[in-house]
Amino acid sequence: MSDEPKQEHPSTYFVQDRSNKEEMNRLRVFDRTLNTVMGGVLPEQASRDPFGTVLDIGCGTGGWLIELAKTTPTCTWLVGVDVSRAFVEEANIQAQAAGVSDRVKFQTMDALRMLEFPRNSFDLVNQRSGVSWLRTWDWPKLLHECQRVCRPGGVVRITEPEVVIKSKAPAFSRLQGLWLQAFFQAGHLFTPSSDGLTKELARLQERHGLQAVQTRAHIIEYRANTPELHFVVENNKLFFRTILPFLQKWTHVPENYDALYQEMLSEMQQPDFAATAGLLTAWGITPALSTQPQGDY
Repeated sequence: MSDEPKQEHPSTYFVQDRSNKEEMNRLRVFDRTLNTVMGGVLPEQASRDPFGTVLDIGCGTGGWLIELAKTTPTCTWLVGVDVSRAFVEEANIQAQAAGVSDRVKFQTMDALRMLEFPRNSFDLVNQRSGVSWLRTWDWPKLLHECQRVCRPGGVVRITEPEVVIKSKAPAFSRLQGLWLQAFFQAGHLFTPSSDGLTKELARLQERHGLQAVQTRAHIIEYRANTPELHFVVENNKLFFRTILPFLQKWTHVPENYDALYQEMLSEMQQPDFAATAGLLTAWGITPALSTQPQGDY
């Protein structure tokens, strides 16, 4: 048998160069910020005790799962999967550095094909920011797979951001608008609006078999002299460089894109800059008999 690693599957993730160090840095910043502004990794759950085994789908560089392991000793086996070998390698390095690698493992897996685990393997199946790689037609199969690998009575939990960070700053808003157009054209949103996924999230879970679905919304405010503003500055500084090929593929990029980018950076440094963003977590219970997807959404 060959020792050659399996060829990495093509990805629908919006950054095609998944070994891009800037994108890895952005993901680490993104994870830390969401963990903070949401009040922790599982703020809506009354208790973490039932979650001995946890799967994180599309784990990126592993920030959510590592934080869960550090703060929840009752989680005894935690697995993160991502289609990107570069992300998985970095996540395993981070788990080692955090001292949780005895309980936390990351592995390369294409969740759009299947989750390569036996039925009823996990107490909690988590996914965060799947909008970055899931198209609207991918949701039924993925939700079915989540239920297959989650034990009966276990929890499937999904957190998604609204796509656009809202601000009155002109260049900032223009670039956010380009991103929205491209994301809708690429099939990641049900409607060409900032909540083009989040407003459908609970209904998707109910339609495709999850029970007792609940939601919790979060609003992030970005203002001068706050940690949140530092995040949006660092995030957008990297984001609008790494996504340029995606924008060029899916929408018309204006000739003055570089000037807009520099103007956006300047706007975010102004003392009166303000912006808001929305997040939604939706979670449901896996039924005793896993249901099959009921056709297309």
